[in-house]
Amino acid sequence: MIAIKSAGIKDLEVIHQLAYEIWPSAYSEILSVEQLEYMLEKFYSLPSLQHQVTVLQHQFILVKENDIAIGFASFSPHKDDPAVYHLNKIYVLPRQQGKNIGKQILDYVIDQIKIAGATSLQLNVNRNNTALYFYEKQGFKIIREEDIDIDQGYFMNDYVMELSISNWTYN
Repeated sequence: MIAIKSAGIKDLEVIHQLAYEIWPSAYSEILSVEQLEYMLEKFYSLPSLQHQVTVLQHQFILVKENDIAIGFASFSPHKDDPAVYHLNKIYVLPRQQGKNIGKQILDYVIDQIKIAGATSLQLNVNRNNTALYFYEKQGFKIIREEDIDIDQGYFMNDYVMELSISNWTYN
């Protein structure tokens, strides 16, 4: 049975461990080993995760199957427009993919942001990431390209995608 719940500071160690397990599989064909290691440290070290929760106000969720953590996500309102939310992260263990868990996570996030008055959900996805097809299937549309300098000579070469949540359907 899949359970999705809000995550707090006490869950960050589990999220950290999941990221270090998921990222090599998700990005090994897109990023160099050096960039992958750099990004994991930059975005998934415990101090970074704590900063995301306490300072940036990212809401994390944890996904469990039979009480075992199998995925996570985070979202937050856009700083310029509180009706637009950003899906900062969404990851599921590779062995759990293809089981409709990503869709369940999106349903959960959308339920949460609708309560907060959101009208749309945006995300960034690497232009070479196969997850792009998952997002398109869910109704997200590419609205622009973005190249983000993350220091050390590394860039995130992304599409920014958006979903109007008024059009969201629960399948």
